[in-house]
Amino acid sequence: MPPLIEQSFTKALFHGVIAEDMIFPYPEMTAEDRQTTSMILDSVRRFFAANVDSARIDREHKIPPEVLEGLKGLGLFGLQIPTEHGGSGLGASAYARVMQEIGGLDPSIAVTLGAHQSIGLKAILLFGTPDQKKRYLPKLATGEHTAAFALTEPSAGSDAAAIKTRAELSSDGSHYVLNGSKIWITNGGFADVFTVFARTSALEEGAKPKITAFVVERGMGVKSGPNEDKLGIRGSSTTEIFLDDVRVPRENVLGEVGKGFKVAMEVLNSGRLGLASGCVGVAKQLVRLALERVQERRAFGRNIGEFGLIKDKISRMLAETYALESMTYLAAGIVDAKLADYSLESAICKVKGSEILWGIVNEGLQIAAGIGYMADYPYERILRDARINLIFEGTNEILRCFIALSGMAGPGKELAEVAKAMREPIKGFGLLGDFALRKARAALGRERMTRCHPLLSREAVIFEDYTSELASQTENVLRKHGREIAEMQFTQYRIAEMAMDLYAIAACLSRATRAIERRGEDGARREVDLTQLYVNMAHKRLRQHVSDFARNDDELRKAVASRSYADGAYPFDIL
Repeated sequence: MPPLIEQSFTKALFHGVIAEDMIFPYPEMTAEDRQTTSMILDSVRRFFAANVDSARIDREHKIPPEVLEGLKGLGLFGLQIPTEHGGSGLGASAYARVMQEIGGLDPSIAVTLGAHQSIGLKAILLFGTPDQKKRYLPKLATGEHTAAFALTEPSAGSDAAAIKTRAELSSDGSHYVLNGSKIWITNGGFADVFTVFARTSALEEGAKPKITAFVVERGMGVKSGPNEDKLGIRGSSTTEIFLDDVRVPRENVLGEVGKGFKVAMEVLNSGRLGLASGCVGVAKQLVRLALERVQERRAFGRNIGEFGLIKDKISRMLAETYALESMTYLAAGIVDAKLADYSLESAICKVKGSEILWGIVNEGLQIAAGIGYMADYPYERILRDARINLIFEGTNEILRCFIALSGMAGPGKELAEVAKAMREPIKGFGLLGDFALRKARAALGRERMTRCHPLLSREAVIFEDYTSELASQTENVLRKHGREIAEMQFTQYRIAEMAMDLYAIAACLSRATRAIERRGEDGARREVDLTQLYVNMAHKRLRQHVSDFARNDDELRKAVASRSYADGAYPFDIL
């Protein structure tokens, strides 16, 4: 396997390589994490049952102070903070399981806790100096202080390079002076500690900006605007924050000066798994509500659960929830295994998680029928809460581009090196030999998945075939478009969709294989059925995407959209 992809299962797929040792056996929590997590979950369930009224939180746009204090008392503000700094020290899988539970119980609370620790304080965990960790983590672990992540600006959302907030070093070099504003900051109304990203280079047209991350305390002069009135997750605080001549000590720089973009990306890579696990929790809640509803709602003298179209909805909800859960905990296991690169896996979990949940919300409300639309029932609130997941921590459109371009970067670099080696064959002899050997292996037959259980051999063959297709299509489009691939978003979309479904299939196969090995074919029947159902659905999508590379209406779509921009509205009217 080329060195570039030794630490990433999904990036390996773009080369046609199945790095199955990274995903088999399907990961599990340590016994210690499992015991700790079980105790936390028990406490969470009892606390929420006795103290949390989600309808009231939604109605009043506020989490009651006594609820926040109770959450702090349960240790939920310090789940991933190491024990030496007063936290629980949970691994990624254990943390995901707790966030899954909270996400299913109340999304506003899940977002508040996630903004605090999945992203708000995560930069201190990942990049903080020993002194920064000692100063900030203990109070953040107890919830005495809360954290927020301040990246987005009015003109800089997904495009972080467009940040205008400035940080200028004082003449004596002792501190930076920050000026600017940030919008849509979760926990912005009450956070004590902010991870703030600011330019430490001039705003020059075409120049690559130098962005630096800072730990900024509210007491240094951070001001907050009023809470935004939102569609969903209304209990969470979302505000603008203002930085007017805020003096930040030089020792509060996180990571290296000018390397803040790396800090932001590492934090978001990690944080997206918390978001995905929350989506798992809500999806499971909706499955439970749907199963209750199909047994109680009657039509034409029967429970509606007996009708084929309802069974179709239920089966898809179950299969997609199973796939999402499998993907999320495989990615968390990769993090716990200390593999260096999980950027694609976390992005895939965020995109698939938010979109699978949105589909399940829609189907769940449809099954509920009339009551689903009424505010007296939870469905409409869940629908409103779920919609934000497709937008925050990177919009799904941007993340699809990221998945495709990041995945294709390795093959692109290899093709460039091979082209150079062909011009200097003696210097590049080893590289050309390796490339030729891999091409010869690909010509003789696809990469095999050898650790998947034979009961899932058909599904494994589909995975093998389309891994080969992904590598082939990647090479084709790189050869065809070269550097212009960065502008080919229809192509990027198809590449990303293939990669996402392949990762999902791999996660299901690994998990179902573990189930068969543990409990036998009969005992693992449900896992096998759901894996086969999900793979069948994914197979249809994969087949369509491969076809669309050659035959599509991309240019027509672009032309239709471009003409409408001049119109400024729908162009027809019937008089």
